[in-house]
Amino acid sequence: KASAACAAVLCCGGALAAAAAAATRRGAVAANGAAQRRVEVARAARGGARGGGDAPLVVIAGPPAAGKGTQCEKIKAKYGYVHISTGDILRENVKNGTELGLKAKGYMDSGALVPSELIVDLVKDRLTKDDVKEKGCLLDGFPRAPDQAQAMVDAGLEVERVLVIKVPDDTLVERGCGRRLDPETGEIYHLKFKPPPAEIVDRLVHRSDDQEDKIRARLDAYHSQIDGILPFFKDAVVELDGTGKPDDVFELVTGGLDSI
Repeated sequence: KASAACAAVLCCGGALAAAAAAATRRGAVAANGAAQRRVEVARAARGGARGGGDAPLVVIAGPPAAGKGTQCEKIKAKYGYVHISTGDILRENVKNGTELGLKAKGYMDSGALVPSELIVDLVKDRLTKDDVKEKGCLLDGFPRAPDQAQAMVDAGLEVERVLVIKVPDDTLVERGCGRRLDPETGEIYHLKFKPPPAEIVDRLVHRSDDQEDKIRARLDAYHSQIDGILPFFKDAVVELDGTGKPDDVFELVTGGLDSI
């Protein structure tokens, strides 16, 4: 009877040990699965930005009225990158009266930069889409603050080039104050540098953020931020003289991008 009892105890102990080992294996599998999912999320973010390691992520930066919009159109035409503009995204939300748009409108109307938390998640999600993976990305207007640059680094997003257009402030004020928006087509004209057709002049709008005081407020904010952004991408930065004609500036742009 004692031998039978011992056998039963040993059998029970073995079963408990086996059950514990199985539980440990299941826990390890679950932990490995969770870790793999974290790796896949990070890989998706990197792949979205780099097209699986091949498609480049290019950032273009510059103060208001520096000619970024013109250069972005030329870059898209030559290189086929997907153009992602936080400005366009925000204006669309303002137009549609979304919660994000209403929050952003107060900052935009005062000439201030929209806070980072309103746009970081939106941009990161956009970079994981298939078109970016296939074609590469031209990121316009992001990052524009050190915490946004840090968010890109934390997400494992590799930036191939940061194109920085440089123009004196007084030149930018002249460019900005002369801009007019056609509300029907979305086209931007300039009274001096890109005059609108006579038949549409009466319907053009001088946007509130194209007034001199608001332009200078945005320039002050831009200069206070850009010096904190560039160190995150110091090996990728290419500074461009933006005072020339658009085609001349684009020659400088291609010199920076063709070397990727």
